[in-house]
Amino acid sequence: MINSEAFTKRLQKIIEYYGETASSFAEKIGVQRSSISHILSGRNKPSLEFVLKVLSTFPEVELYWLLNGKGTFPNITTSEKIAHTPTPSNISKEIVEAKIASNKKIERIVIFYSDGSFENFEK
Repeated sequence: MINSEAFTKRLQKIIEYYGETASSFAEKIGVQRSSISHILSGRNKPSLEFVLKVLSTFPEVELYWLLNGKGTFPNITTSEKIAHTPTPSNISKEIVEAKIASNKKIERIVIFYSDGSFENFEK
């Protein structure tokens, strides 16, 4: 069971983190302003649809943290993954930098594509 008071505090933390007002937050996630107001006041509990809208709009919010306060916010690992995801243009640069930084030799490189295929490059 969700502790409504604790959930409200976490929701308020999300709203403040993104510099939103309750009204602008409601607009961003696609709910009525009254929904936010009622949840923040403790009148209503959040619906599953509401929680899913928050999660899909703000990927730094973890489901487990939002529901029961366990975990972290913002989800640093998600933010770091987005910021450090290699792209084809910087893969070779990263490989060269890694090789220079260590005395280890690269034996094999595997590239996975979004269609499920892959390429395997061996020395």
